[in-house]
Amino acid sequence: MTRRGASSVPDLVARARDGEAAAVARLITLVETDSPVLREVMAALRAHTGRAHVLGITGAPGVGKSTSTNALVAALRADGRRVGVLAIDPSSPFSGGALLGDRVRMGDHALDPEVYIRSMGARGHLGGLARSTPQAVRVLDAAGCDVVVVETVGVGQSEVEVAGLADTTLVLLAPGMGDGIQAAKAGILEIGDVYAVNKADREGADRTRRELRTMLSMAERPEGAWRPPVVQTVASTGEGIDGLLAEVDRHAAWLAESGELARRRTDRARSEVEAIALAAVRERWERAGGSDLHALAERVARGDVDPYAAADEIVAGT
Repeated sequence: MTRRGASSVPDLVARARDGEAAAVARLITLVETDSPVLREVMAALRAHTGRAHVLGITGAPGVGKSTSTNALVAALRADGRRVGVLAIDPSSPFSGGALLGDRVRMGDHALDPEVYIRSMGARGHLGGLARSTPQAVRVLDAAGCDVVVVETVGVGQSEVEVAGLADTTLVLLAPGMGDGIQAAKAGILEIGDVYAVNKADREGADRTRRELRTMLSMAERPEGAWRPPVVQTVASTGEGIDGLLAEVDRHAAWLAESGELARRRTDRARSEVEAIALAAVRERWERAGGSDLHALAERVARGDVDPYAAADEIVAGT
């Protein structure tokens, strides 16, 4: 944004809160590009956030994340709720932008003014999310979305970061996509609040559901803790989607009643602040001559200095 544009941030935020899609798009672009006015944008949004329920959707490639997201958005709209969707796509190796695959599959809602869909490129960030996802969630929250759906990129076993961002994490599985042991390896038994066996019209769906329920029942949970349900869906036809949404809503109610929602959001804010602070330290260090890192690494490799002493030099130089 130019200096002239910087003065229009309050107006941009006001238009986004009125539901203007172009203003929402502009704010998310400012977030993605780490604009110089990003701090002003976040300050302007602060008083308008904290209302939306953040639903994270993850699972291995091929389980039907985009189809399930599309079906859930339809159910949410039928309930009169305003929805924002952040579909984290693999990045183009040429432009660095999102490949838009998920957005194409959610074309059913393209003309609905109460649904905002944005594809974001992961740009090499691990964990299934884009680096700027937390700030983009804030934009959609402030824009009046009742639910913000974050669909991860679909890269497999590293997609656990969404659990730190979402209020409710929905994990999708499908018959024939791997046994229960593989699911445990992927870490999904630790991050899920609600589980759905999608493509339940296929052979093996009942077995997958039983195995998952058995493994979840083996986990030690304190008294009063949430016990993740396992539902079956056929997202392509909408079968089971209403039941799935009911479980998501039940978890949202439990979060509020138990105090877990406040704890999760505090943890989320702590991680966000930490990431921003570390990025600022890295930027300051690079401005102060961080190009000497290679020489410092060579000294560590030769044994002239230990890694902790080398790190101390970096911290002292910021």
